[in-house]
Amino acid sequence: MPDMIDTVLLAAPRGFCAGVEMAIKALTWMVRVFPAPVYCYHEIVHNASVVEGFERAGVVFVESIDDVPPGAPVMLSAHGSAPEVVAAARERGGVMIDAVCPLVTKVHHEVKKRAADGFDIIYVGHHGHDEAVGTMAEAPEAVSIVDPDEGLDRFIPRDPGRVALVAQTTLGLFEWESVLDDAKRRFPHLWTARRSDLCYATTNRQEAVTALAKRCDVVLVVGSENSSNTQALVRVSQAQGTPSFRVDGPEAVDARWFTAAETVGVTAGASAPDQSVRAVIEAVGDIGGEVLRVTTEDEYFPLPPSLRTLLAALQAVVEGGYTARLPGRPGLLQDDRSWGAAEALDVLAD
Repeated sequence: MPDMIDTVLLAAPRGFCAGVEMAIKALTWMVRVFPAPVYCYHEIVHNASVVEGFERAGVVFVESIDDVPPGAPVMLSAHGSAPEVVAAARERGGVMIDAVCPLVTKVHHEVKKRAADGFDIIYVGHHGHDEAVGTMAEAPEAVSIVDPDEGLDRFIPRDPGRVALVAQTTLGLFEWESVLDDAKRRFPHLWTARRSDLCYATTNRQEAVTALAKRCDVVLVVGSENSSNTQALVRVSQAQGTPSFRVDGPEAVDARWFTAAETVGVTAGASAPDQSVRAVIEAVGDIGGEVLRVTTEDEYFPLPPSLRTLLAALQAVVEGGYTARLPGRPGLLQDDRSWGAAEALDVLAD
């Protein structure tokens, strides 16, 4: 890398959110409890290195529940699944665990409730994204997807007085607000959730990368191409006029990006492991990393209820006073908050 780089600024918060932490830990439990293969509907999170780690540990990712052998253990991804997928997985799988993020579940509930009340629903999201597909399936007859880049021109409600607006949780804040402002102008009685559907982690990471871009010559965003929130971070950073690039890991770093750079910023999408962030910093130049923090996160999502029930049952049958162990190290099931997804990924690599 060019010798003129003298500072690496590291955004905080960055990387794993509470929903990703929960999903990775849940699938790690499945790998430790059941013999391979364990099946997962869609990628557990949108990150190539995380998915590859689980594949090496014996997880098979499928795009159809029909590809799950009858009686096999199956997990549903953090992005949320269509009701018919959940029902099929419950019927086909020997054990079915739904690792949907609670914030996605909130949007599913909003869609069902507004549809039942006779609203036409605008879903602001990206066509084909796993989260969008699962959410729209809750009420397909009532929901119209609107890509932020396309706007509302094609949306024609049956009753302009009964229109609701919901969002994919991983959108860029500016993308959501542009559609929201337009919808409010067109539909004065528009219903929206009192608290934004956008994930707190998505918003926090966008705030952090905005501050980062204002202080840096170049910004690197660590995350995979199919990660919507990662792509949003790139767009938010570029909107500040700062050259910004998405990288999966150190192998994607291009020295030509830094020919006139003294300060380089690094952040990561909500499904990108910190191991990848550290490797990218080393590729830029082993300078260390000064942290630029805009807020502190302490959100925690417990393991899915069905998995907690399963683990408690296993713990109850262990003889001799032993307790169920956390994957890879001692500890009670009740200690779930004391270990994280980074540790879970280290266990997979053992």
